[in-house]
Amino acid sequence: MQVVDSVVSTVGTAVAAYGAGSIPFSNIAARRRAGVDLREVGTGTVSGTSLYRVAGFGALAIAGVADVAKGAFGPLLAGDHATLAAVCAGLAVAGHDWSPFLRGAGGRGVAPALGGLLVLAWPGAVVLIIGLVVGRFAHQTGLGAFAALVLLVPVAALTYGRTGALAGICVATPMFAKRVLGNQPPAHRDLSTYVHRLLFDNDALPTITDDRR
Repeated sequence: MQVVDSVVSTVGTAVAAYGAGSIPFSNIAARRRAGVDLREVGTGTVSGTSLYRVAGFGALAIAGVADVAKGAFGPLLAGDHATLAAVCAGLAVAGHDWSPFLRGAGGRGVAPALGGLLVLAWPGAVVLIIGLVVGRFAHQTGLGAFAALVLLVPVAALTYGRTGALAGICVATPMFAKRVLGNQPPAHRDLSTYVHRLLFDNDALPTITDDRR
């Protein structure tokens, strides 16, 4: 009976983490503030950048805090179960990136990743933030985020050991996948296109731009 209860509890925690991550706070804010569906504007990414463009900083701040919090929810719910907590962080990112409430659309997972890492291995969150800031100043936000994701696991492992490494892997995996898969299939499905997506997170030449939350 205890085994059954444990399995039910584990599954319930994982489902709750994914469900929380799936809530599209940016799109909800855009609809309430501007009557806009973010899937239908700009790049179609349901992100903080897109929200800011249509609804301003106030909506961005509120949705941003909510998106970070939903990434922290699962790991906090998992408590001392390190492996489950790491998986929950990854599930929150996956839910954000491919939300069932948006028929599979979503963002890039940065905000929920920050929330999960702040609970499990905070230096990983610092790495992500630095990568985004440096990328923004260099006018290569996508490349900055890629560099941060590459460094995330080793930094988390060095500072938090196996727990940090597992958290970094669980968070980074859906983020890498989202970069490659994007919001829709590329016009040219060749290796160079997917490599470009992985590095720069777009199908065009690298620009100043883009949607990273």
